[in-house]
This record gives sequence, C-alpha cells and structure tokens, in this order.
Amino acid sequence: MHIRNFSIIAHIDHGKSTLADRMLEITGTIEPRRMQEQVLDRMDLERERGITIKMQPVRMRWNHEGADYILNLIDTPGHVDFAYEVSRALSAVEGVILLVDATQGVEAQTLSVLSVAKSLGRTIIPVVSKIDAPAARVEEHVAELALLLGCEERDVLRSSGKTGEGVPALLNAIVERIAPPESTGEKTQALVFDFGYSDHRGVIIYMRVFGGSVKKGDELRLAAADASFTALEVGVLMPEEKPCGELLAGEIGYVVTGIKKPGIASVGDTVTAAKNAAPPFSGYQAPSPVIWASAYPESQDDLPLLRQSLERLRLSDSSLSYEEESSGVMGKGFRCGFLGMLHLEIVIERLRREFGLSLVVTQPTTVYEITRTNGKVEEIYAPARFPDDGTVAKVREVWAKVFVISPPDYIGGVSQLLYEHEAKVGETETMPDGKMQLSAEMPLRELMRGFFDRLKSISSGFASLSYELQGLREADVTRLDVLVAEELVPAFARIVSRRRLQTEAEAMVERLEKLLPRQLFELKIQAKVAGRIIASRRKSAMRKDVTGYLYGGDVTRKMKLLEKQKRGKKKMLARGKVDIPHDVFLKVVRETN
Repeated sequence: MHIRNFSIIAHIDHGKSTLADRMLEITGTIEPRRMQEQVLDRMDLERERGITIKMQPVRMRWNHEGADYILNLIDTPGHVDFAYEVSRALSAVEGVILLVDATQGVEAQTLSVLSVAKSLGRTIIPVVSKIDAPAARVEEHVAELALLLGCEERDVLRSSGKTGEGVPALLNAIVERIAPPESTGEKTQALVFDFGYSDHRGVIIYMRVFGGSVKKGDELRLAAADASFTALEVGVLMPEEKPCGELLAGEIGYVVTGIKKPGIASVGDTVTAAKNAAPPFSGYQAPSPVIWASAYPESQDDLPLLRQSLERLRLSDSSLSYEEESSGVMGKGFRCGFLGMLHLEIVIERLRREFGLSLVVTQPTTVYEITRTNGKVEEIYAPARFPDDGTVAKVREVWAKVFVISPPDYIGGVSQLLYEHEAKVGETETMPDGKMQLSAEMPLRELMRGFFDRLKSISSGFASLSYELQGLREADVTRLDVLVAEELVPAFARIVSRRRLQTEAEAMVERLEKLLPRQLFELKIQAKVAGRIIASRRKSAMRKDVTGYLYGGDVTRKMKLLEKQKRGKKKMLARGKVDIPHDVFLKVVRETN
C-alpha cells in the first residue's frame, strides 16, 4: 500500500530530466555532493543532446502525512522512434506525470505519448513546468492542459525543475492520486521494460514484478525468448544498483542473469519461474526494423572490430539488427536495421565514440514489398536488389501518419513542404493556445528525406512533429541506376519516386562529374531508368601534348603523332574501364545523406 509507480511523459526539452533531478535531490535519494545535471542520463550522448535515450528506473523515499512511501520513477525517452519501449514502460506503472513547458505549451509528441497513457488507463497528473522562465505563460497553458484532459484548472500543478518550486506538492500528489500496485497472484510474473549489459555479469534485466516474488538463486525463464537462467543478483536502483533479499509484487528493480548471448533479452518479455510458470503478458512485440542503412569501415582492416562492436551493442539493444554484406566499391560491411532516424544516429555515434570506428554510412532506405509478374512476393531493402521494371507487377511501401503542430504564421510553408514530400494533408485543427495542428499521411521514405530538418528550418524551429507507422500502400517508385564509362555501378543505385526522377538523376550525374577524376579518354556519366538514359554528362579526357618535343620540320610529323594519339584514345574508349577512387564514393554517400 505504500508503493507508487510512475513515469514522466513530455515532449523533448520540456524539462523532464531536470524535474527528475529535483525529485532525487528533495527526497534525499542522492547526496548533494554527488548531484549533477541530468543525473539519470548516463551516456555522454544524452547529456550533449539533452535527450533521454535509455530509460532509467530509480527508487525514492518520501514521507507524506507521517507515513513513508516508496516512489518508483521510470524515466522514459520521449522520441517517437522508441514508442514501443515507452508503451512497455508505461505498462509497468500505475500513473504518469504529463509535463508541459510553460513557454511552449502542448507539442506533437506530448499528444502522442498522452494517447498511449490514456489507452493503458493510467492515472494522469498534469503539470506545467518551467514556471520561473521569463517567457512563461503559466495561466494560459494551465487552462490549455485542463481543457485537453477535461479536468479543473486547480488540478493542474505548477513546478520548476530548476528552482524546485512546486516539487514537494507534486510528490504529495503522486502519493494521493496514483493508486498502489496490485498483485496478480502467487506465481512469479514480471514485465521487462529495459535491460543493460555488463562484461562480467552479462545481461541485467530491469523489470516490474506483478505477481509472486524474485529472490537471488531463483530459477527463472524469459517467456518470449524461451531462455532459462539463474538470478545471480536481485536489487533496486537508487539510482545506483543496490542488492536486496527479494523483489515483491508491485516493486521495480533489476536481476542479473549471467546471459552473454545477444538477442536473448528484449523489452516487453515476461520473466516467470522456470517451473510452475505464470502466463506471459499480452501485447509483446518483437522489435522490427523500420529503416535500413549500410555501415562500412573506412579501412577494411577494421571489419572484425566493427563486427565485434555490433555484437556488443546488440547485447544492450535488441532492436538493432544487422547482416554482413559486400560492395564492389566499398568492400565488406554490414546492412543494419533501425527503429528510425534517431535510433540510426545514436547507434552510429556510439560505434564511433565507444569503439573508435571510422565509418561510412549509406543513405537509409525503407522496406519495399515487391510483387513480381509471376506472382512471387518478396521484401527488398537494398536499392541494388530492386528488380527491373519489366519483372515487377506491384510495389508497396510503408506509410506514416504525421502530426505537425505549428504557429499559424508558418502553416503555409508547412503545407507546401508536405506537398513536396508527397503527403496527403488531412484535417487542420486550432488548439487552445492558438497553434494549428495538421495531420497528413506520407510515405516513410519521404519522412526520412530530410523532412524534419526542413520543417524546423521553415518554421524557425517552432513546429513540432510526431508520427505513427501505418500499413503498406502501393508505391510509384523505381530504381535509378548510374553508369560510369557505360559500366553499371551498383553502389550508386537509388530507389526514387517517379515524380522526382529527373531531378534526382540530374543531381547525381552532376555530382559525379565534379568528383570523378579525369581519364585518358572522354568519360560518360549516365543515369538510367528502365533501360532509358534520362541524364548524362561528359567529362573531357586528359590531353597529353605528344608534339611538345618537336622543334621544326614538316607539319606532317605533328599530324602523324596526333593521329596516333587519336587512334590510341579510340582503343581506350572501346575497352575503357574506370576505377572509382574510394574517397569519391565516400563523398557521394555523405552528400546524399
């Protein structure tokens, strides 16, 4: 009865981590000398970007009206790429704090995560944060939140994570408004909402116990992975690991498994007893990649290191998938699957920082479902594997439903941007604070084509974006091939919309004309679609002055030498082959990302 489990949900940069810091400080969970900003964000990358990448549980103690309470906070990432992980974390708690910045109001991701919390039936405590900011419009956003949730304005709390104002009242509200956890029975049943990895102890599972208990030495099993293990250590996080005797129903803690194989642990799995097992929780989803990109080491000597690094990362991130592939230009590398663009950026940056790798990453692509003329259906995620037009009956691709919230002044530019990215614009709503919310549907490949950066640029940083994936729809795309000296270069192939075919083709051949070195013969650079050349550039040959050493005599001597040079160039052109330098390929890949 004296346990409260909760999460904080908010848009990025609305003060979630700062509020968590003040809670830890006010409850005395962390000593003042050890206090620092974003204390729950352990990675340097999280601190630099100011976002939460890995969720982090922490146990606090709070005295309310003379009684001691245990408050378990799960700090979750707010980005849409990790929507499934957030939904599993919210499944492990009874209530959430909905945090809204007093200077910005409700944003797209606020609504996105709020809908998840509502669908799970969680108790919602609305809070307006950053009330001490000079540009804060507290009363305006309190009214907005009350209208959004259908509650009284007095139920909306006000706080400042920076100064600590209103935080004790918020801690009291958590005790008063959020229901205590209930047990599901005597059988051991716990939900995995995150996990980490230690070199010495293997996979460490973070879980919420719903039924029974978990003690050190218990024989346990992961239901979805069908893997058994012995609990080597059981404990709670304050926020450092603190071993304890056992975890009872309603508690949140960790268990050390000793498992050292990648892909065994995953978010959403159920931990139960190896014997007399409880049923697994419903709603489990195996992480499936949304986008794909190839990663190549700049030096092929680093290939074994890249392989080991991906294996290590996979131990703490089951949503990362990869397979080895080979490119004629780049050599050997790995085709990796990610949950979204942010997930891709984080994984690549971690490979560079934590393992010291210099990588080249190709342009990300989504998955296409190809139905061939003979009725065979297959999935394609690499442009070079995309079949020729003559063998394709139908192509389908993933679409996304997009929500953009923007001040009215920028709506025209946002609508134009959506049109350029092949979106079908839906309804437009006016929000209580005067902002406009646009809903649209668009292909996922267009969302990856720099849409977010362009949206921020057009709206001067005021617009916010959230999206949810929908099913497959028919796509009007084709493969754009590039020929250099009339020889196909598979590494330069692209899957592009027919609507942008000419523009992409012209841009590609123009870029290659600038980057490719001159040859001893005239170099043809061509873009081809369905057997037809749609863009072409010619790079003139290097010319050696074969008559430079002559100092007189009949002009026919010069003519003979020039004719001989001409015949030689013709021979070269007939069997001419271009070795594309490695750095040219690197530049093309980097410029198209």
